Amino acid sequence: MHLVLIALLPFVGAILLAAASRAGRNLQFALALAPVLAGLALLGTTAPAILAGGITSFHADWVPALGLGITLRMDGLAFLFTALILGIGLLIVVYARFYLPKEESLPRLLGLLLLFQGAMVGISLAGNVLLLLVFWELTSLSSFLLIGFRSDKAEGRQGARMALAVTGGGGLALIAGLLLLGHIAGTYELTGILAQSGTIQVSPLYPLALVLILLGCFTKSAQFPFHFWLPHAMAAPTPVSAYLHSATMVKAGVFLMARLWPVLAGTETWFYIVATTGLVTMLLAAVIGFFKQDLKGILAYSTVSHLGLMTMLLGFGTPVAAMAAVFHLFNHALFKAALFMNAGIVDHEAGTRDIRLLGGLAGLMPVTATLGVVAAASMAGLPPLGGFLSKEMMLEETVHTVWAGQDLLVPLLAVIAAAFSVAYSLRYIVHLYFGPRRESYPAKPHDPGFGLWAPSAVLVALTVLVGLFPATFAVPLIVPAVAAVTAGTAPEFHPALWHGLTPALAMSALAVAGGIAMLMAHKAMQRIWDTGFVPEAKSLFERGLENVVSAARSFSGLIHNGSLQRQLAVIFTGASALGVYGMVDGGYTAGDRAPLEAPPVAIAAWLLLLAGILAVLVAQRQRFLTLIFISVIGLVVSLAFVYLSAPDLALTQISVEVVTILLLLLALNLLPKSPRRISGMGLRIRDTLIGLAGGIAVGFAAWAVMTSEPNDPISAYHWENSLPGGGGTNVVNVTLVDFRGFDTFGEITVLGIAALTIFALLQPAARGAAGQRLRKWVAELPQSPERHPMMFAVAARLLLPLSTMVGLYIFLRGHNAPGGGFIAGLVISIAMLMQYMASGFEWTDARRQLDEHLMIGVGVTLAALTGLGSLVFGAPLFTSAFGHFHLPLVGDFELATAMLFDIGVGMTVIGAVMLALAELSHIAVRAKKDDNKEASDSPMDIDPAKLRGERA
Repeated sequence: MHLVLIALLPFVGAILLAAASRAGRNLQFALALAPVLAGLALLGTTAPAILAGGITSFHADWVPALGLGITLRMDGLAFLFTALILGIGLLIVVYARFYLPKEESLPRLLGLLLLFQGAMVGISLAGNVLLLLVFWELTSLSSFLLIGFRSDKAEGRQGARMALAVTGGGGLALIAGLLLLGHIAGTYELTGILAQSGTIQVSPLYPLALVLILLGCFTKSAQFPFHFWLPHAMAAPTPVSAYLHSATMVKAGVFLMARLWPVLAGTETWFYIVATTGLVTMLLAAVIGFFKQDLKGILAYSTVSHLGLMTMLLGFGTPVAAMAAVFHLFNHALFKAALFMNAGIVDHEAGTRDIRLLGGLAGLMPVTATLGVVAAASMAGLPPLGGFLSKEMMLEETVHTVWAGQDLLVPLLAVIAAAFSVAYSLRYIVHLYFGPRRESYPAKPHDPGFGLWAPSAVLVALTVLVGLFPATFAVPLIVPAVAAVTAGTAPEFHPALWHGLTPALAMSALAVAGGIAMLMAHKAMQRIWDTGFVPEAKSLFERGLENVVSAARSFSGLIHNGSLQRQLAVIFTGASALGVYGMVDGGYTAGDRAPLEAPPVAIAAWLLLLAGILAVLVAQRQRFLTLIFISVIGLVVSLAFVYLSAPDLALTQISVEVVTILLLLLALNLLPKSPRRISGMGLRIRDTLIGLAGGIAVGFAAWAVMTSEPNDPISAYHWENSLPGGGGTNVVNVTLVDFRGFDTFGEITVLGIAALTIFALLQPAARGAAGQRLRKWVAELPQSPERHPMMFAVAARLLLPLSTMVGLYIFLRGHNAPGGGFIAGLVISIAMLMQYMASGFEWTDARRQLDEHLMIGVGVTLAALTGLGSLVFGAPLFTSAFGHFHLPLVGDFELATAMLFDIGVGMTVIGAVMLALAELSHIAVRAKKDDNKEASDSPMDIDPAKLRGERA
């Protein structure tokens, strides 16, 4: 249970922050801090067992037929990575609280950080590779939102899109690779996969699976040639950069390579792909980072370089190299997160990140300078800091590595990369904090308050302690993690500042000397770099993306010309053809069940239905009249459900019909009265023939099914198990919230996405050319002299509480009688719609306390948590529990967990309907205000201000 709580707590915190968007900043800060502290406390309870070499796990079935289970697994590697995620996450929350200006949304930033934290913890703890993929994609989505947090800035939007395109594309490759890996191993459980190294590496699918998995890892960890996205992600706020791009997200690829190291490493294919990619990335990024002028740009390329170092070490394929990689992952997280926070402090207090405009800050910002110097020295690999220890181990491993028969190639390139690492680290120290003070800075530099520099100080202190006392502050964490990586016993690990005169020490001294020399020659080297031709990765990416989009547009132009009629014609024709082919190929035997005699009422309703359909075809260019005929069709269908003893379907149909018609009426208000001719006679004949063929085919299929005796109808199971299994006598509702709860959850998720899509599409509709057309149409519309009739307004307000009570009644009885959350949500939505229609949008909107986005989010989340709650008790996903209770005066009654699920359904429905209504109404209001500045916003066409003036 501890693992489940550790995984869920960040998501709970994100939900609480979303609900507390209007609370004070201190309360929001506390809500963000609490789940991280709780997660660390729970992690601490597992520490004794894990650090002693044990493994803790949790398993619950999700979709067993697909091999998908919710399996959480913590060993030494997962413990180390989770500790970094939660520990640095805690410091980032504190840092963000004091870093973010008041005009920016703190709960949104902290909520997204916690959402991302939950995804990263999920990757760390995932014991099933399919579950790992779910969290992997969630990190891409949440990082996209974080990088583009300042969506008003073009560089933020561009960086977010680039990161999503690269890491999302790699994620698709990873999905294929892990599916192949699971297929080879015969299981998707991580424990089973790690036990089959021999089977996997001799499989003919191993090379393909390896390449696909490495594509996912390389894109996430910004390895060459996918390194370019990370520097452009620096447009994110500094707390995001310090968290995502130092300690967590960019290390996800390294973590996955370490996690799968026992079954993928040890082959020549692994060595040449992984070690070479890491070495090239380490060298190339170190060179570029030396010439960057932006502080976060320097740190971004240094991050890419150090990620390449870790990748190279894992690529060597030896246990000692893997130990060096894990040790450097730990050290890098400490000093790089501290450095990003340090750069953010300089930007926050000095007003710029351009190193050319800075210098001499040590005397003006002594605390900040001390922290920055120590962290940068650790990044350079200088003693007596933690970075020195892991860099020495890296150099030692390169000495024993032979690449394509060359003994000196890898050590030589590693020394060059290390020299550039020293150079950009010393440049950060010297050019930023030392040298002469400038006459003026963009802002007056000074040390910030304690809350801003304290998180960085904690990490700097740790990197010093790791360097001075590695046996206390590093070995207990690293040894169990390496044992998990190698799936065996970890090699001996005795890090120390002095191992004698070794080749690694000589290489390190050479790198430091080279770094100092390059720093002294920086100006001359910078001029050469600036005048030389250096390909811009961003330009190459954007040009390539444009070519892909252009090719896709050309290809799609060959398939369709943008005509919806043509696409529907192809779909219906294809579906009909497939149906006919299946009947002919599979054979068909007519059923022998006698049809029921149709009563006169049914025949009359059928004729009315046909008349409505024909009327729609005849009046298709008269939009309002067409809508009336469509409502008649919906009413007849509702009556058919009533006649066929399907009251739930009838209630749903009639409610959907009312809501849809009302929303479509609002939409019609924004369109020209009469559209142009939709199609010519030839296309009409074609569409008529396709429609007749499709109708006949569907009718024949329905007749064939209903005249055949069912062998084993699934409805019998639902009838028999509705009450004993779901606790309700309404089979339809029990099926929706229990037996097929996952389907219903998917449907409300789609409904919420559709509402958000409407919001995104209609937001800009009143601007630009579309807005001009809209204002023209609105100006031509006839205006009623009494837009808000008094009787209508008063009646609507009286009906609101009554309709709400009806909705609640329908909801509460839904488990045992026709009703439920979906119908109740629609009924309450109709009551709200009536207020908008009767009293106008602005009057009603000013009194509305509901946040549609929040309702959709909370509704879907509540439904999801209800379903996940069953896993805690060992039941399948979305299984409901129920019980019978007795209260004095109230009597006997039943409660079921399905009620919580149904509440989520109802909230999503109300939120979706109201969001669509709000956006349609907003457009009309904005257009009318632009056209008529004196339009009344008051209900019943009574302006209180004018009324008071007349009385006076």
